[in-house]
Amino acid sequence: MKPAPNAVSSSIVTRNMADFSIESGNVYEAISVISKRANQLSIKLKEELNDRLAEFASTVDNLEEVFENREQIEVSKHYERMPKPTSLAIEEFLEGKLHYTTPDPVEMPLARELF
Repeated sequence: MKPAPNAVSSSIVTRNMADFSIESGNVYEAISVISKRANQLSIKLKEELNDRLAEFASTVDNLEEVFENREQIEVSKHYERMPKPTSLAIEEFLEGKLHYTTPDPVEMPLARELF
């Protein structure tokens, strides 16, 4: 059964932006932290997938000998069904599982002090 054309994906969640600024008071800082964590998760998942798919790599470059490998398809489908790295990073952030520090801002001399 196909989903209705106007059905909303289950991966789409409405978020309250105020929830992101509770810890630091800065939404932009929170989004930056979440973004960096999502990139870390994405790299890790991609490495895992590549390692698992490397088992199925063929040394033959002949297009006629391409065949369907059910195990390879199942591995790929498994990774496709997994939650997206951004969703995982958001959940980690909102649950307080991410620990980060921000460097102290460097004091810039005033323009009149430069001359």
